[in-house]
Amino acid sequence: MIFRNRVGSSLLGIMTALAAGGAAANTLNVQLSADIRSSRPGVNRDALSDMVALNVAEGLFAIGERGDIVPMLAESWTVSEDGTVYTFTLRDGRTFHNGAPVTAELVKQSWEAMLAAPDFNCTGFFDGSRGVELVSIKAPDTRTVVMTLAEPDAMFLKNAAQSQCGGMAVTHPDSFAADGSWDHPIGTGPFVFDEWRRGQNLILKKYDEYRPLEGEINGFAGHKGALVDTINLVVTPDRATAVAALRSGDLDVVPYLSTSEAAELKEEDGFVVKSAPHGGMITLLMQTEDPVLSSTEMRMAVAKALDIPQLVDVATDGLGTANASLVPINSIYHDSVQQRSVGYAPEEVPALLEAAGYGGEELVIQTNRRNPINENVAVLAQAMLQMAGINARIEVLEWATQLDRFRSGSFQMSAFNYSNRADPVLAYSAVVDSKENRGSAIWDDPRAIELVEQTLQTPDGEARQVLFDKLHELYLEQMPFVMLANNLNVSVNADYVEGYSTWNGFARLWGVSVDK
Repeated sequence: MIFRNRVGSSLLGIMTALAAGGAAANTLNVQLSADIRSSRPGVNRDALSDMVALNVAEGLFAIGERGDIVPMLAESWTVSEDGTVYTFTLRDGRTFHNGAPVTAELVKQSWEAMLAAPDFNCTGFFDGSRGVELVSIKAPDTRTVVMTLAEPDAMFLKNAAQSQCGGMAVTHPDSFAADGSWDHPIGTGPFVFDEWRRGQNLILKKYDEYRPLEGEINGFAGHKGALVDTINLVVTPDRATAVAALRSGDLDVVPYLSTSEAAELKEEDGFVVKSAPHGGMITLLMQTEDPVLSSTEMRMAVAKALDIPQLVDVATDGLGTANASLVPINSIYHDSVQQRSVGYAPEEVPALLEAAGYGGEELVIQTNRRNPINENVAVLAQAMLQMAGINARIEVLEWATQLDRFRSGSFQMSAFNYSNRADPVLAYSAVVDSKENRGSAIWDDPRAIELVEQTLQTPDGEARQVLFDKLHELYLEQMPFVMLANNLNVSVNADYVEGYSTWNGFARLWGVSVDK
């Protein structure tokens, strides 16, 4: 009864938001699991704020479907021979939502305003503390922007294109109020930021003057045509309420679901469940400094005892795909080398255990119940290890406790997920480092650290592919932890919605139509 009352009360809130949003045949009603923190790209942000920014505003460039950097407001750019000067040529005819033309001077002002914001999330990427120092931005003519770095940085564009940086979205000065405070984003994207009723809903309107690029949708770029007049983002924190609203037709899209919820809805008529891997990682971590797990033979025995394709299939309710590489399946760098794994070989485990001097010592797998995939991985891994003669036990922790122990390295094994990374080298950076420098470092081999540093400073291309391949081969040789699969974007929409998919962890609202 309590659950029903909660759902009923929440549904009333949804109906209020729908009425306020002026629900109509050409309106797409989308769940927003919480209200956004702010409407300013990259500033005082969270993931939901990023999602709204990516549908309203655009940068000079963006992340493409396979993780590459592709043009957006800039039609092209060149890089000086020494790698320090980037010269961008703007597309002709682009306009802001207030009708003003996009000029190089306004791009310059937008970047400078964002970099000057005290709570800009990515200052460190541009002031020399975490990335390169951006020395100057110049606008020599209306269509040319020149950015000069203190030194070469192959990650400059990729850092700037990250969602947490708002994709360095270009916004018009009128986005600020007369007193200099932020008002609302006046961007260049397919949707206009129309109205924000805090705690209820957020209305985006189609920008009628938007000129989509030729071709197909390409990540956060490409053909970004708006096919509905209105997007009504309805704040619905309770997942059960959102699913009930989807069933009643009050919501059209629920962008984020757990795999277990999606598996249930997959069996119902009238719904379309979509899942796709992104750059996050589902892992079974091993503490290489633990006395039992310090030998490569012992860690290899653990890996070969696991039927990883079966484990991933069951742990993700049939939606996931095993991937032994830190390079995501959909990356331009996921080649034939990245597809290699140590394989399921239980017949080899006894000899490896003998070589490791294993005497039946207990291995404790830490997990939590907040993330069902983590708990599933722990349960399945324990069963497979036990069948191979490895004594394993599960320790269920509160998520905050497991996270604290991860950060300090206080575990033997841990079923742990890493969030989405904008580039494969950032996935490696998350796990590779000296354990003296960082308690959460998993793989501290000097060769791996050097390869990651080289990859960070190597531009996209064949040389970078070689480095990723070397890293994967070294990983397979040392097995510092078990990479299981990429994490998933899982969404559900009504079957009268065409073209929707959650991409790279964000609701991508262009190219979506409604036929009720």
